[in-house]
Amino acid sequence: MRKLALNDEILLSIQQPARYIGGEFNMVQKDPDKVDIRFAMCFPDVYEIGMSHLGIQILYSMFNDREDIYCERVYSPWMDLDPIMREQNIPLFTLETQEPVKNFDFLGITLQYEMCYTNVLQVLELSQIPLHACERGENDPIVIGGGPCAYNPEPLADFFDLFYIGEGETVYFELMDRYKENRAAGGGRQRFLELAAEIPGIYVPAFYDVTYHEDGTICSFTPNNPHAGETITKQLVVDMDSVGYIEKPLVPYIKVTQDRVVLEIQRGCIRGCRFCQAGDVYRPLREHSLEYLKHYAYDMLKSTGHDEISLSSLSSSDYSQLEGLVNFLIEEFKGKGVNISLPSLRIDAFSLDVMSKVQDIKKSSLTFAPEAGSQRLRDVINKGLTEEVILNGARQAFEAGWNRVKLYFMLGLPTETVEDMEGIALLSEKVAETYYEIPKEQRHGKVQVTASSSFFVPKPFTPFQWARMCTKEEFLERANIVRGKFRQMLNFKSLKYNWHEAELTVLEGILARGDRRVGAVIEAAYKNGAIYDSWSEYFNNDAWMKAFEDCGVPIDFYTTRERSLDEVFPWDFIDAGVSKEFLKREWKRAMEAVVTPNCRGKCSACGALKFGGGVCFETRETTEGTGL
Repeated sequence: MRKLALNDEILLSIQQPARYIGGEFNMVQKDPDKVDIRFAMCFPDVYEIGMSHLGIQILYSMFNDREDIYCERVYSPWMDLDPIMREQNIPLFTLETQEPVKNFDFLGITLQYEMCYTNVLQVLELSQIPLHACERGENDPIVIGGGPCAYNPEPLADFFDLFYIGEGETVYFELMDRYKENRAAGGGRQRFLELAAEIPGIYVPAFYDVTYHEDGTICSFTPNNPHAGETITKQLVVDMDSVGYIEKPLVPYIKVTQDRVVLEIQRGCIRGCRFCQAGDVYRPLREHSLEYLKHYAYDMLKSTGHDEISLSSLSSSDYSQLEGLVNFLIEEFKGKGVNISLPSLRIDAFSLDVMSKVQDIKKSSLTFAPEAGSQRLRDVINKGLTEEVILNGARQAFEAGWNRVKLYFMLGLPTETVEDMEGIALLSEKVAETYYEIPKEQRHGKVQVTASSSFFVPKPFTPFQWARMCTKEEFLERANIVRGKFRQMLNFKSLKYNWHEAELTVLEGILARGDRRVGAVIEAAYKNGAIYDSWSEYFNNDAWMKAFEDCGVPIDFYTTRERSLDEVFPWDFIDAGVSKEFLKREWKRAMEAVVTPNCRGKCSACGALKFGGGVCFETRETTEGTGL
């Protein structure tokens, strides 16, 4: 019987005690004394968010498949428990054994979004692990960062011993084996970091020095240790069926954000949207086979009791076996009350046909992502959607019985004009008008079109990494222009418009393209009280602004400053597959509003196929071993 780290008095005084007690269905239990390595896997956000993350579930299953490793979980304590742990000196603990994280060999922290960075410091401080890697001793865990934000690890460089660049199924076991070998040989922390730095995809920040020009841009980024390479190459799974998936997903006792089985059907994307980091860093497109997915879909639904399965990918419509997979799920689970969720579908006749088979049309809404209000700007961002396609999709959806549509846009995109902004309202109006063009007997009540605008953030490894970013005031001015245009629409009562938080977006932009100097700002903001920044009710912009001022770090250097094509970026030492030359070409094509065909149309020589395992869609042949 496990002894809980929190006593009954504390558990009764906080919200959702189930966030901290573990014991969930399918939780792995091992004898800690019979394993060689103990790995604490952390999602630096509240339990309900972290438990919904697919990557954690995959790594949890993968690590625990090895008898010599015990992988346990830890999440950020919520705002009610955080002060209690500090006051009573309770060290942060894992859910599986309730043991302090500071006693583990590794603390792995997934970095899914920039606004979790202060929570990373919360996890370290509550774990009683020194915040700075250079201050940790032999008895402290090795702190590893991974996930999409690790593609620019520099703002967090001071706080991590190493970063894992790429997909977790590739070299993690080699890293664990070197840890065991080093310990058996009597080696210490420094020696292990040197051994780790020799593994492809592993980045040890302490082994690199950065110098700056007088204007603040990077002058040089060079290794200071012979074990460190000049370039860190991302690691990715070549053959998707060669790695295992999740046989028995964890099932929480409380409702979480995604309370369903998640089946990853492919990685990568063929579309080439110029603002999308995931579309670039996860290239090339790699699919699971239909038989692989059938096996895991059946096993996961059987082992969890969930009544919903979500088919996950960046663009589900592009999975070549989607129809066969959906038909299998419909037939296999007919009459068993299993719902099928299909996120990231493009709205076309095929997708609508698939959705009509698996969704309750009366209860669901359709989601379109035009991203921009005009065709010119959609060409700039390489969205690959015309107004005709959007309206035809809406018409087919309305004829099939849907009457609620969500439209997602971005404001602040490069080259955006007032006409582009107002186009958001005009396109939303045209979608609503399309509903009233179909025969009355085919309509189902009133139409509701909800348009949402996020604000554009330039991300590393995208063609827009050179783009200027708007100020908070410019973002809000643009949102007001769009809102004003919506009020002029004839179907105004059927339209709804909302937008993201401008202050939060500016900060995200700084953290996304920041360098090592931003680390001091993160730490200062945390000490000023910043935490749970992605939660609007807790976001404290004043804490951040004071941190920038106190640290002498100018905000506009990272946001509104124009960047030259030959500038050295903080992340340039990482080879993420897509070449910088390709990104420059795409940036120039964007400025000319020239569309680049998707990967099934014509290979654009982005560089990602050099990893092997991708598919050239012109020949349908794999490129493994070709050197392309």
